[in-house]
Amino acid sequence: MSVQSDKWIIQMARENDMISPFEDKQVRGDKISFGVSSYGYDARVSDEFKIFTNVNSEIVDPKNFKSSNFITKNSSECIIPPNSFVLARTVEYFKIPKNVLVICLGKSTYARCGIIVNVTPLEPGWEGHVTLEFSNTTPLPAKIYANEGVAQFVFIKGNEDPQVSYADRNGKYQGQKGVTLPKI
Repeated sequence: MSVQSDKWIIQMARENDMISPFEDKQVRGDKISFGVSSYGYDARVSDEFKIFTNVNSEIVDPKNFKSSNFITKNSSECIIPPNSFVLARTVEYFKIPKNVLVICLGKSTYARCGIIVNVTPLEPGWEGHVTLEFSNTTPLPAKIYANEGVAQFVFIKGNEDPQVSYADRNGKYQGQKGVTLPKI
């Protein structure tokens, strides 16, 4: 296995429609950066947010997760309540090749503010919008910005294809669009 460089990412993205929409260079300006980086791709968060709320005094249960635990908001920014979390999704739609594993890591700009992006894999053969979880570890409200960089995706190319990919086993999150809640 080896981590793949910007040249490989650009080539694979163009040949396989691996990331859409795709920025073949790092975009900065007055936004938190996104696009191709040295050994990864900085994805953006969309303007669709599901803000966790405990107004119904529910138990958080991954086997019986209730959508009523969230307030849905479409906005250019999202305020995460103190010591709480928000679900969102990437702007980009990913199609992961069968011989590649992708790991999502939070960007340091947000981490330095106490906003943590959940580390998650994108398995070989998986495709969809990535559902992201942002935890606000501070005792204060925290803000994230839609259509700006939030997480870096690192691409690891395997020496051979796996026997069974995520697509082959019809994974439960295959082809997801929008923010997707836990499934069993």
